Amino acid sequence: MFPSCSGLSLSMVLQLRLHQQSSSGGSHWPPSRTSWCFPASCWSLQFSLPVWSSGASRFPSSEQIPDQNHRVAVMSVAGLKKQFHKATQRVSEKVGGAEGTKLDVDFTEMEKRVDTTARAVLDIMTKTTEYLQPNPATRAKMSMMSSMSRIRGQEKGPGYTQTEAILGESMQRFGRELGEDSNFGLVLNDVGEAMRELGEVKDALDMEVKQNFIDPMQNLHEKDLKEIQHHLKKLEGRRLDFDYKKKRQAKVTEDELKAALEKFDDSKEVAEQSMFNLLESDIEQVSQLAALVHAQLQYHTRSAEILTQLSSKIDERIRDTAVKPRKEFVPKPRTSLDFSISENHNGGLHGARSPGARSPARSPARSPAPLDQPCCRALYDFDPENEGELGFKEGDIITLTNKIDENWYEGMLQGNSGFFPINYVDILVPLPQ
Repeated sequence: MFPSCSGLSLSMVLQLRLHQQSSSGGSHWPPSRTSWCFPASCWSLQFSLPVWSSGASRFPSSEQIPDQNHRVAVMSVAGLKKQFHKATQRVSEKVGGAEGTKLDVDFTEMEKRVDTTARAVLDIMTKTTEYLQPNPATRAKMSMMSSMSRIRGQEKGPGYTQTEAILGESMQRFGRELGEDSNFGLVLNDVGEAMRELGEVKDALDMEVKQNFIDPMQNLHEKDLKEIQHHLKKLEGRRLDFDYKKKRQAKVTEDELKAALEKFDDSKEVAEQSMFNLLESDIEQVSQLAALVHAQLQYHTRSAEILTQLSSKIDERIRDTAVKPRKEFVPKPRTSLDFSISENHNGGLHGARSPGARSPARSPARSPAPLDQPCCRALYDFDPENEGELGFKEGDIITLTNKIDENWYEGMLQGNSGFFPINYVDILVPLPQ
């Protein structure tokens, strides 16, 4: 009997008290009882468990144990004993450099490939989500709101807000404010609507990739790969148990050693079969990648269609605006101000001046050319720099006589003829083809 073992670790207590050796070397019932105590870090719990006086390491059979509580206690001690043996073997390999049972090259190669597959699946799932939903703050908000939706019993939380939809909403809002009289406002509405459609196409991409790529990858990670990991963990435990008993053959019966080897071989076969099945069926992962590529192809094809239509619409608006006559700015008459100068003590004058007396002289209006012949309106002032060029002022109506090339026209203004650049004028009546 040990009165106290508070200063010992749990493993030391188990090692000291698992067996009591009797001088007779036989096992008998009832077993002697040993008071077990755990250190303070293990709750300082004290209880009594049977310890058999036996020269062998076996426990009595269930028929020898009349009390169910004792049977459960024996099973618990057997489990603790096995875990202690495994831990001892692991420490001897890691620290002491002991040699463990080696697995064949084919097995270790499959294990490496499965490990790489598991890491690839997990990392690709994360990176795919970041690719589809690049805003980390929005992703965190979505995750929180989805959790709240599940708590409330709702089917699903709000979807990811696409940046295209946000941009389109802003454009349409200001387009409405500018109104239909504004070319800028009209085109803002057009582009905003296209951006809204692009956001919907992006939502469709997110949904298809999730259903046909992310969810199957998630299922692979949580079922097949987790099952393989379980088999490998079990195999490692049985290997440690077998190696521990193999090193202590003098203290372990041949039947126990054979049983440990058989369990090790069984676990190896199960783990090997599960890894083989996964690696040989990797065409499923290829199909999932094909679904990802197909979804992106559909997204980009539909996006190209939307943008092509938008581009044509904008070009048409530009052409329509170019042929419309430009509105002339007509200044409103200035507000008149009547005032009088009172006669001062020196004897002054008093009276009123009309605003016409102060207004500057205006140049006579240019006579526009008739619009029944090819002509154009000057958009800017053009000062000739070379001989043969025709100078004009903004707003002048120039009669067109010939198109020199893609960049220059020939025309007449107030009896003068010359060349001028096309981008300085707005065509009112084009030259005949």
